[in-house]
Amino acid sequence: MKTTFIILIITTLLFMYGKYRSDIIAIGSLLALTLFGIITPSEALAGFSNSVVIMIASLFIVGAGIFNTGLAKQIGNKLIQLGNNSENRLLVIIMFTVGIFSAFMSNTGTVAVLLPVVISIAISMKISPTKLLIPLAFASSLGGALTLIGTPPNLVVSNMLKDNNYDPMSFFDFTPIGLVALISGIIFMMTIGKKLLPNHTVNEINNETIDPNQLAGMYKIYHFLHMVEVKKHSRLIDQTLASLQLTNTYNITVVAIERKNGRGLSTLQQWAHVIPKARTTLQAGDIVLLLGEPEEVNRFIERYDMIQLSEETTLQARKYLLSNRFGISEMIIPPHSNFEHQTIRDLHFRKKYNCSVLAIYRNGKYIQTDACKVKLQHGDALLVHGEWDKIEALAKTSNDVIVVGRVSDAASTEVARGKAPIAAAIMLLMLLLMTLELIDPVITVLVAAFLMVVTGCVRSIGDGYQKINWESVILIAAMLPMATALENTGGVKYLSDSVIQLLGDYGPLAVLIGFYLLTTTLSQFISNTATAVIFAPIAITTAMELGVSPYPFVITVAVAASMAFATPVASPTNALVMNAGGYRFKDYVKIGIPLQLFLAVILIIFIPIFYPF
Repeated sequence: MKTTFIILIITTLLFMYGKYRSDIIAIGSLLALTLFGIITPSEALAGFSNSVVIMIASLFIVGAGIFNTGLAKQIGNKLIQLGNNSENRLLVIIMFTVGIFSAFMSNTGTVAVLLPVVISIAISMKISPTKLLIPLAFASSLGGALTLIGTPPNLVVSNMLKDNNYDPMSFFDFTPIGLVALISGIIFMMTIGKKLLPNHTVNEINNETIDPNQLAGMYKIYHFLHMVEVKKHSRLIDQTLASLQLTNTYNITVVAIERKNGRGLSTLQQWAHVIPKARTTLQAGDIVLLLGEPEEVNRFIERYDMIQLSEETTLQARKYLLSNRFGISEMIIPPHSNFEHQTIRDLHFRKKYNCSVLAIYRNGKYIQTDACKVKLQHGDALLVHGEWDKIEALAKTSNDVIVVGRVSDAASTEVARGKAPIAAAIMLLMLLLMTLELIDPVITVLVAAFLMVVTGCVRSIGDGYQKINWESVILIAAMLPMATALENTGGVKYLSDSVIQLLGDYGPLAVLIGFYLLTTTLSQFISNTATAVIFAPIAITTAMELGVSPYPFVITVAVAASMAFATPVASPTNALVMNAGGYRFKDYVKIGIPLQLFLAVILIIFIPIFYPF
C-alpha cells in the first residue's frame, strides 16, 4: 500500500509540474505499478479495453462529423447572433450555447469552432473579446456536467458504480445538477464575474483553416477558368499535352480532364477524372478545365475546333476544383528552399507531386496565367490543386514548402459539405438510443461513429483516427489501473476510513463537502479524469462504510472534477482561450476562485436534494 501511495503522489506531482505530457506520466505510473507487482499485466492492460475508453475515443469521431459538416457552426452562429443588440444577452446566449454543445461533444472542439465566431461578433459590437472568451471556456466545463457523455469524469464514475454492482448512471441522470451548475455559472458571470473580467483589446483572431472556395477567390482564378469540350473531329484527339505546348503557345494550363467511361448502355457511363500529365492524350467528348487569359483560350478553341461551355463555367469549374477527392491549398516557399530560382516546369512539379500550381502570389500581386514560367523566390505563395491525399503527402514530405493551415481539416470540411442534416440525424439517433437505453451505451456510440464515417460526415476512418485526442484516451486507459491498485492494496479502504474518521461524526453531508473540496482542488492541477479515477472508488467505499447511497458521493466527485476554473492549465479550453484573449495567469485566479467557491456552496446544497443519501 505504501508503494502504491508513493507512486500516486509522484504521479500527481508530475501532473502538477506540467513539464511532461500527461499520457506519458500515466503510462509511467502504470509501468511502475506493474513492475512492483502491485497489479498483474492483465490488470495493467484492462484499461485499454474499458468501455469508458472506447466511448471517449468514439465520441471524438462523432464530434468530428458534427464539426466537419458545419452543423455546430451553423447552430452556433444562429444562436449567438440572437444576442447582437445586447452585451448581457450575448453573454448568456454564448454560455448557454456552448454549455449545450459541450453536453454532447468535445469541450475543446466546441470552443475551437465557436472561438472565431465569438471574436468576430464581439468586434462587430465593439466589445472587447476578453469579456467573452473566459465565459466561453468556463461554459464548456459547466455544460459537460449535463449528460453522461458530456465529460470523462461522468463516464468514469458511472463505470465505477457498475464495477461495484450498482446501477450505472443513465444518460440524463446528471442533467438536474448540471443545469444548476450551468445556470449558476451564467448568473455569476453576468454579475460578479463580469466586473472581474479584464477589458484590454486584442487582435482579431482567425482560428480556422481558410475555406478552399475563399482561397480560390483570393487568388482571383475563377475569371481565368474555362470549361471546353473536345469535338468528335477535333485535331486535338490523340495528341499528348506535351506535344501541344499549351503553356508556351497560349499560356494555358490544363487543370483537369473529365472523361466518359462505361460499357454498353450510355446510362451506365460515368465520368472519370483524368489527371493531366505530359503523356496524357485527349479524346472526343472530353471535358477539359483550362486556366488562362480569355483571349488566349478563345484563340486555342478556334484553332482546334472545340466547344466552350460558357454558361456552365463557374459552377463546373468549382465542381472540378473542389470535391470530396480534389481540392486546393496554399503553400509558402521558405528561405533556402530547393524551389528557389526554379520554375514550376523546371521542378517537374506535376509529374513529381501529382499536383498543379494554379497561381502565385508575390509582393501583393497575383500571377495566374504564366505561373509555370516564373522563377520562384522565398516568400512566394503557391495555390496548389490536386487530390487531397496528394496535397497532404506533399505537405508532410516536402521541406521546400510550408502549408498554410491544415490540409486535413480543409479536406474533411470539403468532403462533408452539405451533410449537416445527416450529421444531425446521426446525433439525434445516438441521443435517442442512449436515452431509451435500448442497447449498451458503448455500442450506441460506436454505431454513431461508424455512421459518421460511412456517410462521409468524416472523410475516412484514417481521418477519424486523426480527430481522436489520443493523449486523453491513453491518459484514461493508463490511469484506470491506479484504482485497481488502490483497491488491491487496501488503499481505497484506508483513505475511506481516514475521511470517515475525520468527518464521519458530522454526518454524510460533511463527508460529501470534504470530497467536493478535495476533488475540485486537485482538478485545478491535474486531469479531471485522473482526479475522478482516484476519488470515485474512495467515495463509493466511504458511502458503503457509512451505510448510505453512493450516488450523491460519486456525483460530487464527477461534478467537482469538472469545475476547474482557477488556472489556465485546469482545462484544455482554459488554455485554448488564453492566447486568443491575451489573458494572464492571474486573470484565471481572480475570476476562477470566486466562481469555484460560489459553485461549491450551491452544488453542495443541491446534490443531496437531487440525489438523496
